[in-house]
Amino acid sequence: MVDVSAVQKLREMTAASILDCKKALDEAKGDLTGAVEFLRKKGMASAIKKLSRQTKDGLISSYIHHGGKIGVLIELNCETDFVAKTKEFSELSHELAMQVAASNPVYIRREEVPEEIISKEKEIYKDQIKNKPPNVVDKIVDGKMNKYFAQVCLMEQPFIKESNANVDAFVKGYIVKLGENISVRRFVRFELGKD
Repeated sequence: MVDVSAVQKLREMTAASILDCKKALDEAKGDLTGAVEFLRKKGMASAIKKLSRQTKDGLISSYIHHGGKIGVLIELNCETDFVAKTKEFSELSHELAMQVAASNPVYIRREEVPEEIISKEKEIYKDQIKNKPPNVVDKIVDGKMNKYFAQVCLMEQPFIKESNANVDAFVKGYIVKLGENISVRRFVRFELGKD
């Protein structure tokens, strides 16, 4: 028998249906992390099909945090105005604006990071581990680069409300739930007294 509180927690984490959450917890023998992975694999196939569709509608959301010291504007796009007007889409936009306020990403995706910055980071990491055997240097640098991208790229950051999933997985949960492609087009973060 699946614990009702575990189903509710999984539903909050993934935005999956109750039935899907029960099935995932059954498959994972009650393990929440395993259930998230099961849902991600199931939803990933569905979400990947939708990723090629154009997102020309959506909305711009704002979020003010910390007594007016930090503010965020974010443009979240979807395929139709029908989805753009839903409560769920608005909630997603708000959650992403909060993520930007809390985690201060610089880019949306790793593909946006300029090549000169990537080269510089790799150079720094290689210099830090120059005494390691050459056959492990590339693996270590790749690992450090993945950690770097998880800090500076919004879609790769751990989601602030549930660190078991990154922002990309969180958004894909909404793609599955709402049945449309969803993409972050741009954001800007203001912090009082900082350029």
